[in-house]
Amino acid sequence: DYLTDRTLKKFNRKFMGEREEVKLLGTWYSPVVARAKIALRLKSVDYDYFEEDLFGSKSELLLKSNPVHKKVPVLIHNNKPIMESLNIVEYIDETWSASGPSILPSHPYDRAQARFWSAYVDDKWFPTFIAATITTSEDAGAKGMEEVGEGLLLLEDAFVSISKGKSFFGGETIGFMDICLGSFLVILKARERVNRETILDESKTPSLCKWADEFLSDDTVKNVVPEIDKVAKFIGEFEAKPQSAGSRS
Repeated sequence: DYLTDRTLKKFNRKFMGEREEVKLLGTWYSPVVARAKIALRLKSVDYDYFEEDLFGSKSELLLKSNPVHKKVPVLIHNNKPIMESLNIVEYIDETWSASGPSILPSHPYDRAQARFWSAYVDDKWFPTFIAATITTSEDAGAKGMEEVGEGLLLLEDAFVSISKGKSFFGGETIGFMDICLGSFLVILKARERVNRETILDESKTPSLCKWADEFLSDDTVKNVVPEIDKVAKFIGEFEAKPQSAGSRS
């Protein structure tokens, strides 16, 4: 009877303090911030979210936490900052390993495959996609989107091989590669609406299209990623006004 609510809260702060000392710095529209949000939700981690204005005045907390790149996302756990989205996802998976499904595969080979394809998405496929969508040259844009399509064919084959007939790259549950590629689905579909074109084509990549629908409809994902129409509107408004090189950082 002597355990009052206050005593219980002190107990929880002492033995479950991590739950009360997790902060995420991000922007609502960022696909890489969505990665951290999805991972935290998968692991049922409570956290405080801080929206940053990357086109205006960046917060002191962001500049202090990530003085090198001054970018989001930044995860702050017990006053210790962790940067870079996939690095954050791995950190969340390892730190809260006892909670929720494992995000990284347990087998070393499967982990290596997940990291390889994630690196391909971040280092090759998505930069090509962005370059193709922002170029003012029709020829460069067409060539870039052709490369994007070729990349999707490679990712289709990778999905079939890695998923082994299951719903996700991670098998029965969302995993590392799902979070990596899946985080870009909203901006991809938003771009389709803005340009009135089909990028993820069911006739060419049927398995990847089915996976995309499964991923975006999963409760873990749909409650944390932005609405496609909202992102499409943001893209349209962003591209309608000139941007200085520095404001894009």
